Amino acid sequence: MSRVLVLNGPNLGRLGVREPEVYGSATHADLVAAVAGWADELGLEVEVRQTDDESVLVGWLHEAVDARAHVALNPAAFTHYSYALRDAAAQVTQAGLVLVEVHLSNPYARESFRHVSVVGPIATGTIAGFGVHGYHLALEVVAARV
Repeated sequence: MSRVLVLNGPNLGRLGVREPEVYGSATHADLVAAVAGWADELGLEVEVRQTDDESVLVGWLHEAVDARAHVALNPAAFTHYSYALRDAAAQVTQAGLVLVEVHLSNPYARESFRHVSVVGPIATGTIAGFGVHGYHLALEVVAARV
């Protein structure tokens, strides 16, 4: 069974409370439950994590490489400027693992500073704008590729 780390960056622990008109009404607990169900259907072993700390997220990406785990990553605000995160994420794909960048909203339909992703160019692919369902799509990509 393939292992997938679903990693969420800053403020995603506030889902359902923070700007529901942008991010939806599902809570982080709802996301965790949905991801677990989808992973089970797809025959994937999954672990969902969230942190507001950049260094923790970098460490989890290193862990993914060492454990040979694929990654669905919502870097949140780190998407736009964290070269440390970008470099750690690049190690995932360089190791031959799948890394799907996920965004609940469509960054290109928002403020111009959100139009740049430093993670996107090294990711296997990016899914954006489909809310929580984007995580389902990301898991389907992993399942199809392994």
